[in-house]
Amino acid sequence: MSKAIGHDPDEEIEASRAPLLDHLIELRMRLIICVVAIALAFGVCFAFVKPIFLFLVRPFTVAEGLKAMQDAGGEHGAFDLLLALVGVKKVATGALANITLQATAPLEQFFTNIKLAAFGGIILAFPVIAWQLYRFVAPGLYKKERNAFLPFLIASPVLFLMGASLVYYVMLPFVLWFSLSQQMVGDGVQVVLQTRVSEYLTLVTTLLLAFGLSFQLPVVLSLGGLAGLVTSQMLRTGRRYAIVAVFVVAAIVTPPDPISQITLAVPLCLLYEISIWCVWLIERRRKEEDEKAGTDLVVS
Repeated sequence: MSKAIGHDPDEEIEASRAPLLDHLIELRMRLIICVVAIALAFGVCFAFVKPIFLFLVRPFTVAEGLKAMQDAGGEHGAFDLLLALVGVKKVATGALANITLQATAPLEQFFTNIKLAAFGGIILAFPVIAWQLYRFVAPGLYKKERNAFLPFLIASPVLFLMGASLVYYVMLPFVLWFSLSQQMVGDGVQVVLQTRVSEYLTLVTTLLLAFGLSFQLPVVLSLGGLAGLVTSQMLRTGRRYAIVAVFVVAAIVTPPDPISQITLAVPLCLLYEISIWCVWLIERRRKEEDEKAGTDLVVS
């Protein structure tokens, strides 16, 4: 039985090993690159903090505009809000200039800008961070494992953007529209929504992170399948428990209204089904490779 020299996976990893000190030096270099990338991205976001903040406030302005249209006596429903947000339906322009967010402390807006720039900087620097992480762990992986790991680096930010877009274009406007509809005026009583700048930014960033990270479910389960920690049969068997867990998580991370919870829970259930399919494909490919390796072993 013969074996081609230089193609042994164990020899491939052994050749890429380095002393512990070299690993620590490389880790320090990767961390420095990540910190520099975050600092530069923070500077860029802080320079453009005003347009970024106005971008995040836009769902509020559109919800306020549609609320003004409803108060004027027009027939507008929930679907009209979505159309207005994406620019298909025109909203009341007069209401857009009347959005007021409260700053109750002298430096509240400044610290809000700092938090917003830090949040945007981490997101902007994520490709650099992910690439440095991959470059650090790649020497410890087989060649086929490195090739299998690369698609997850692409899928992860794409799924994060999908979750963040769902917040921005669907869930957040509905939450704000619902909040505005709870205002009351009459009989000498006036209840008006007056949101603090910091509280609004906390709500937006929390929802963006919650949805973006929740949409990483296919990536996490697929990596688990790649590592042999989960199987497609295991995921199918635990489907009912997973659905319950999804709705519990949705109830915790979203505002206390059914629309927000359903907006997160339904996509997560769909992503869970996609994860089962991805793990099944990984198992099928691994089975084919094992059968091919067994055939080559018999021939040799």
